[in-house]
Amino acid sequence: MASSRAVPNLAFRRLRAQRSPGEFAAAVRRAAREIGEQVACDARYIGRVEAGEIRCPNYAYERVFLHMFPGLTLTDLGFSAREQVRGRAARPLPGTPPTPISNPTPISLPAPMSLPAPMSIPTPISVPTPAPTPTPTHFTDVSDVSDISEESDVLRRAFMTGGPLTMAAASLGLGGTPAAAVPRPRRVGEAEVSAVEEAVRRIRLLDDRHGADGLYRRAAQPLRAAHALLDAGTATHRSTADRLHSGAGELSISVGWLAHDSGRYDDARSHYAEALATARVAGDPALEAHAFCNTSFLAGDSGRHREAVRAAQAGRRAARHLSSPRLLSLLALREAGGWAGLGDRTNCEQALSQAQGLFDQGPSDADPEWMSFFGEPELEALESLCHAALGDWSRAARHAYRATVLQDPHFTRNLALYRAELATDLAHAGSPDEAAAAGHQVLDLLDQVQSSRIHARLAATVQVLLPQRRQPDVRAFLDRHASTNPRTNPRK
Repeated sequence: MASSRAVPNLAFRRLRAQRSPGEFAAAVRRAAREIGEQVACDARYIGRVEAGEIRCPNYAYERVFLHMFPGLTLTDLGFSAREQVRGRAARPLPGTPPTPISNPTPISLPAPMSLPAPMSIPTPISVPTPAPTPTPTHFTDVSDVSDISEESDVLRRAFMTGGPLTMAAASLGLGGTPAAAVPRPRRVGEAEVSAVEEAVRRIRLLDDRHGADGLYRRAAQPLRAAHALLDAGTATHRSTADRLHSGAGELSISVGWLAHDSGRYDDARSHYAEALATARVAGDPALEAHAFCNTSFLAGDSGRHREAVRAAQAGRRAARHLSSPRLLSLLALREAGGWAGLGDRTNCEQALSQAQGLFDQGPSDADPEWMSFFGEPELEALESLCHAALGDWSRAARHAYRATVLQDPHFTRNLALYRAELATDLAHAGSPDEAAAAGHQVLDLLDQVQSSRIHARLAATVQVLLPQRRQPDVRAFLDRHASTNPRTNPRK
């Protein structure tokens, strides 16, 4: 909960140690999965905790933090007692006796959770046997996904009570009233801006797990709500207005990405242009770099490779003073993809070398929170696409394989996409049996993921493998693929 008297949480900051906020947020999400919790933790949330804006976490975060640091209490972690923050008695965690709130004797803080060690990559190209997976949760709509706990009572009220943000609540399965019944707010403050920011996080979380196809139409509703807030022009402070512009711009990009990933390229182009305009109006170089990054990606997918190069270069200019080597690395990869699409091997290789050098500088506190997806797996996958565009299929397959090995299986959409790209590369590289095996792994995930991009990539693999259909393994994959009747994207 934000406060003008916020006191930095130094105890929590010490627990983060040398990790960036994004890396620590990833560790929190992993810990949550270990105990069956679901939290939309990102770098911004960690920053708010360390700044003292969140004086006491909600019950889901409390369980996760206590799991991460056994033996410590919330007070040890630098938080205030719940009744002091919210004016009511604290509720004990399920299955635990109530404990008195007191100031315990100071104890030494344990070492923070270690990050997983880098995985070694085997040289030969082969498709690993998939590990048994739990029964998937069938995703048909946003309302089927369990509710994600908001960070505070203020945020919950912002979603559930009057004002245009009620549309965001309805669209993300939180209840609410029809848009026509929503009044214009008198003032825009912390609660409304936090609700916009939370909508961005939730959309990204759902997309990571399920893909864009079932999410796009409903996600457009909170975007309209955010622009209604912008149109109201009644922010209480300049900082609030700046955050609202940034939040609305990020929401435009998130919704644009859902359109992009589901094959609605014209819609995506419009949303990205809207975000770019918002960035220019607000003088927000980070938002501008993000908009150009996605515009470059879309241009490449649409076959406008020269535009992809120019947009990526514009993004690099916008990001040059943001102190984020990882952001510059991603933009260099977007530029490399554009050069590859143009068949310019020299400039492509130069941009790939720049991207690798920037990536090797490591994460930074200045890395934007939306870049949580950009780790080694994505680096490998994007380099794979460049080599594929240049016709170097064996080299593309090696990088795609590394992406599948490195990818956290929790992010189902990305894992399915990387495996689909691997299948296509292997098929072109003359390894039909291995391509078919990778294709089977993608089909195993399609009841959890709805992404036209993945369906289109798999359809491309099928086309390459058709001449090899007499081979038993290939035929088994082709028959299984035909039985699923996946949708394809004719523009890809």
